[in-house]
Amino acid sequence: MTSIPEWIIEYPETNAVFDELGLDTSCAGKSLQYVCHHCGLSPQAVLSRLQQVIDHREGND
Repeated sequence: MTSIPEWIIEYPETNAVFDELGLDTSCAGKSLQYVCHHCGLSPQAVLSRLQQVIDHREGND
């Protein structure tokens, strides 16, 4: 699984999701899965939220 900075580079709109969830966007390059588990969040739920934001952007392009 990719790191949070990689998500933000590829999909800048996902930064709002990370802020909303209180996830550290620098995270020292750790994987999104690691950061989610460390923060007590479901990686699948976070991925679903990220996908919603990405799909919404792509639908508006």
